[in-house]
Amino acid sequence: MQALKVLVADDEIGMRKGVQKVLKKAHFKLEKLDHEIRFEILEAEDGRQTIELLQKEPIDLLLLDYKMPEVSGLEVLEWIKKEKRDVTTIMITAYASLDVAVSATKNGAFDFLAKPFTPEELRTVVEKATRNLIAQREAKRLAEEKRKIRFQFLSVLAHELKAPIAAVESYLRLMQGRAAGEELKNYDHIISRSLIRLEGMRKLIFDLLDLTRIESGEKKRELRTIDLVPIAKNSIETLSVLASERDIEITLRAPESLKLTADHSELEIILNNLISNAIKYNKDHGKVEVILKESDSQVIIQVSDTGIGMTPEEQSRLFQEFVRIKNEQTRNVLGSGLGLSIVKKIAQLYNGTVSVKSEKNVGSTFTVALPIQQEQQVKE
Repeated sequence: MQALKVLVADDEIGMRKGVQKVLKKAHFKLEKLDHEIRFEILEAEDGRQTIELLQKEPIDLLLLDYKMPEVSGLEVLEWIKKEKRDVTTIMITAYASLDVAVSATKNGAFDFLAKPFTPEELRTVVEKATRNLIAQREAKRLAEEKRKIRFQFLSVLAHELKAPIAAVESYLRLMQGRAAGEELKNYDHIISRSLIRLEGMRKLIFDLLDLTRIESGEKKRELRTIDLVPIAKNSIETLSVLASERDIEITLRAPESLKLTADHSELEIILNNLISNAIKYNKDHGKVEVILKESDSQVIIQVSDTGIGMTPEEQSRLFQEFVRIKNEQTRNVLGSGLGLSIVKKIAQLYNGTVSVKSEKNVGSTFTVALPIQQEQQVKE
């Protein structure tokens, strides 16, 4: 049960005790919370004491009388506004008028309660104010969490871009200083390494564009009935050059046709990422097997390799942004660390799943399961 502190500020002792009696018995459960709300009550008999308590105590709700001796309720509101105190205020007064309501609202009052009021009216207004308070604090918490995640994301991104830029810059300075002599051919390996680094940056940028389009919802999705088999064949053909450089064999096991409702480009992204990873993290002369099949109203995409594999701890970190498995076997493997997180996000768009099974030094199998039919209208 969560306790909120309520300060009842009124120069009438009977009013303070009446409010306290009602609120001490009041408790209710809010949506999305697994506990109930109850109230701890504090009292102030004038505006000056109200400000003193607000300075000392973290007050959540303030029931503030409009007309009090020495310092009025409006003056207290002005002080709260000036000091930027996180308190939700309900004005209570016997002098109910439009001018009073406007003045109170302008100075930050959440609601207005005219005297005399019934216990039920009090409970209703306090419950509404509590819901608003909890919602505001949750929104603030989520905004702060989002800000921290964004900062972490940008920090990692800056690091991922800074490393290849620094490498290319150092290579260029070696060439500028003629470190390998005057013969151009002496710099072939430097040029080759620079191009590899630049290709890694290009891949990172393209992956970032895919990621932001998916997360922002700005990527236009065109769901229609498509055949997965030709898409898989095209991905294999595109990546066969990369595989042949290390004598890695890619095979496809699939029916003649396998149709589902999907966006063509999203399936390309899934297959390209899974197959390219199976090649990059494979052993020389290894094998990659792509399996497409239907099972329980789902299309299964399975990509297996005979590569370096992963430990259980390494597998647990997959599918997060900028996560790459780093060890002696992978230190020369370049990548953005975004590919698998993009695959997961796309699978989630279809209410699908992605999983991995892997054994160190034996190989890995990635499996994506997508429903055959989507709820949206299919374009033939």
